[in-house]
Amino acid sequence: MDETQACEALSALCQRLAREPVLALTGAGISTASGIPDYRDTEGVRRGNAPMMHQEFVNSLSARKRYWARAMVGWHGVDDALPNPAHQALARLQAAGLITSVITQNVDGLHERAGSTEVIELHGNLHRVVCLDCAKTLPRATMQAALEAANPSLQEVRAVLAPDGDAHLAATFLEQFNLPRCPVCGGDRLKPDVVFFGDGVAPPTARAAWEATERAAAMLVVGSSLMAYSSYRLCLEMSRQGKPLLAINLGRTRADALLALKVRQPCEGALPWLADQLGVA
Repeated sequence: MDETQACEALSALCQRLAREPVLALTGAGISTASGIPDYRDTEGVRRGNAPMMHQEFVNSLSARKRYWARAMVGWHGVDDALPNPAHQALARLQAAGLITSVITQNVDGLHERAGSTEVIELHGNLHRVVCLDCAKTLPRATMQAALEAANPSLQEVRAVLAPDGDAHLAATFLEQFNLPRCPVCGGDRLKPDVVFFGDGVAPPTARAAWEATERAAAMLVVGSSLMAYSSYRLCLEMSRQGKPLLAINLGRTRADALLALKVRQPCEGALPWLADQLGVA
């Protein structure tokens, strides 16, 4: 798609949004302008560290140590991230009634910080930690303080940020890592309150996303390759119901064959333009 075609597609999307509100489904591509890396290239191929698998994390102490060592070093990249113009424009569109609600695959909490409401977090939120033994929930900031107290030598380590607060960390740092325990039960199975690969979306969350899809007249996919089935299945359902699927995404998506309209432009440029053209303050 050349620049002229991209502009025509964006204008068509603007006209579509002016007619009736749509449901938004967002992915990692909306947060890259906030400094948080995405998972995949423009062809949908995954990059970075191998993903943490749910069963491995639950059953392996060494896997938990590996995860939390990387997460301790990479956390500030997520915690310091701010909503970018794409998040802000989406919140403006929602406040104006042009977006009904937001379903997000992201775990960075930036939609809420930008002012979006009725956000359905399919994969959880990194800002919470849960104990798998006693179900105690604590703020990620509390976990970070415990991590740093137990591993003072890692506090000054700098590493390349990876998706979801992960970081590329040398194996030598992992060998000396000390894993904090739950402040309530003393267990060592503290987990970020997110969905790891191999796990499923929490039933109440899945139900809320499904119901939002059933209510929606159309869905706008923003910054997602839709390779995760939890989001792709919502697109399949929209298509089954004969409802339009629209997208703003630079690269290939799993649902390209289902799309009625696709804008190949960066989210942080396209969404603010749409908000301005639609007169959204």
